Amino acid sequence: MIKPSPNPPDSDPTAPSDRIPSAADIRATPRKLCTMFIVNPELDVESLLAHACESLASANVMTLDLADRTEGTSRNTLLGIAQVIMLGELAVNRALDRIDPPE
Repeated sequence: MIKPSPNPPDSDPTAPSDRIPSAADIRATPRKLCTMFIVNPELDVESLLAHACESLASANVMTLDLADRTEGTSRNTLLGIAQVIMLGELAVNRALDRIDPPE
């Protein structure tokens, strides 16, 4: 004889392992930092902004280079991404100017 449905699971469906954790559960769990990629907490703000500026400039160049080799809507998307990167770079440069005004 064939059963119309499979056996139900042995565990209680409301057991903690089967339910989605609530926001309170997540906040109560201690956060373990991953040390694989970490920014030195001793770095000053100016150094952090300078590195961010260089990273954004590099990303902008890579995006524009890729856009030059692309056609159609993908090219337009890449040019839009490059513009957003450039705006971020301008904002970081402005922050750097406020920390160390040009003479």
